[in-house]
Amino acid sequence: MSLSFPPGFLWGAATSSAQIEGAWNADGKGPSIWDAFCREKGRVSGGDTADAACDSYHRFGEDVALLKDLGADVYRFSIAWPRIFPTGRGPVNQAGLKYYHRLVDALLAAGIQPFCTLYHWDLPQALQDEGGWENRATIDAFVDYAELIFREFHGKIGKWLTLNEPWCSAFLGNFIGIHAPGKKDLKAALAVAHHHLVAHGLTVNRFRSLVASGHASGTIGIAPNISWVDPYTDSEADRQAALRGIQWSWDWFLDPICFGEYPEPLAGWFADKGFRPPVLAGDMDAIRQPIDFVGGNYYFATAARFDPSPEGGLLASTPVDLGLEKSDMGWPLTPEGFTKSVVRIHQRYGLPFYVTENGLGLNDPQDQRRIVYLDQHLRALRRAMAQGADVRGYMAWSLLDNFEWAEGYSKRFGLVHVDFATGARTPKPSFGWYKQLIGREKAGAEL
Repeated sequence: MSLSFPPGFLWGAATSSAQIEGAWNADGKGPSIWDAFCREKGRVSGGDTADAACDSYHRFGEDVALLKDLGADVYRFSIAWPRIFPTGRGPVNQAGLKYYHRLVDALLAAGIQPFCTLYHWDLPQALQDEGGWENRATIDAFVDYAELIFREFHGKIGKWLTLNEPWCSAFLGNFIGIHAPGKKDLKAALAVAHHHLVAHGLTVNRFRSLVASGHASGTIGIAPNISWVDPYTDSEADRQAALRGIQWSWDWFLDPICFGEYPEPLAGWFADKGFRPPVLAGDMDAIRQPIDFVGGNYYFATAARFDPSPEGGLLASTPVDLGLEKSDMGWPLTPEGFTKSVVRIHQRYGLPFYVTENGLGLNDPQDQRRIVYLDQHLRALRRAMAQGADVRGYMAWSLLDNFEWAEGYSKRFGLVHVDFATGARTPKPSFGWYKQLIGREKAGAEL
């Protein structure tokens, strides 16, 4: 059944450099924090590394052919910063630039729009050795890296994301400690998050200047994770616990960008505990730069219960298991939260929206549950659009089974099965289902 998405709606899939490229030290690429993290004992399930991953560095032609067969309008990928600047700054690694030119040229030749993420967590390890994102010098290095990419791909890439899921790189990496660089320090995490935002704002400003001078092109945004949180009961305590969960993952990043301030009451909640972002004079003005759209990555929703005990943690909140079906990641399958998240983005920020990730981590040989997941979530997205949300495109996560960060290769999100021993790609039934859906939607939009 057609879901009647509007004409011009973009269909596609998404990946990230660290998860699919492999070739971790090929052709002059420097190590990233994830290359280092994988080598720390016990950090990644099964002792897996991203050294080879899907070997897309050498097999990107196959991936582009898959996208063309899918009928994709758009492909979201990321550039590996240490493949361009092996130490984060300094001489450009021309081999790295040539790789991305070959990829982008292949996409354009196939009629597929490149949708480029500048930072998908793979910080050059050399910059981490200098303090990483806690060090404000990393901000300048990022803006310079971004400018090089804007100039290099002027006229080729028309859609840009500065940062992917900054909550994960800031808080999973520096407070919870299960992602690179593996720290457990809230002060550090708040500094990283704030410096992410300053880097984002300065990058957007640099992009605007380059566009004005004819050296860059396209539109630009950011892609937070938009996990929904419902209160377990109607009590004020539970409602506030749920709000803190939402504010932590996406308002913390979008409010400074759109409104020039951190969200209340969460900012006050942190301040009462003695934690504040390290805001310097001019930072909030630098962050508050108009963006063209919001990207969003949605996977699941939870129900939160106020819990002031130690188990409630930083937000005095614990998730309540409602007995819903879960993915292999342990995430409940909750399409209704998708509708709520997208509608809230529209109502709060009033910006065009792209779904930059949505998918199911499940090793299901029959692949039927992934098909059901995609169908339910696309219907949920259409309901959000019926409520006024300005949604411009949908990118399924992920095109390929890949290196799933701290989970290694144990979790599979792909529309395409990857044999990690040989690199062989085999489309799953969900690939065929999505291909048919895209074809029907495009045909319907042309009527």
